Amino acid sequence: MEVIGKVKLIGDVQTFGANGFQKRELVVTTDDQYPQMIMIEFVQDKCDLLNNYKVGQDVKVAINLRGREWINPQGEAKYFNSIQGWRIESLSQGAASGNIPPADNFEPASKITDEEPDDLPF
Repeated sequence: MEVIGKVKLIGDVQTFGANGFQKRELVVTTDDQYPQMIMIEFVQDKCDLLNNYKVGQDVKVAINLRGREWINPQGEAKYFNSIQGWRIESLSQGAASGNIPPADNFEPASKITDEEPDDLPF
């Protein structure tokens, strides 16, 4: 699943317990008719994925929905949901262009000759 929107908030890394569990929260505002502010958690090594992003950037975040059960002291079951991010990419033109090789790395079509073998399977 994916969430697409604009970064509203990037939280600091939070560390919990003796085992050093880490969590970082990201809030993305969707661009729907009725915009939603979606809080997405990045945990453990995924926290670092947010280091290169800033408030206001347009992003696409790959998410997983997580659910868990908790039995309270009275024996009643309670259920909790969370949204965990595992990948984020910028949708801004400036950041996206860094992933595209420069055009001068490609050979112009005029240099292609009929002598080259056609190794395509179709």
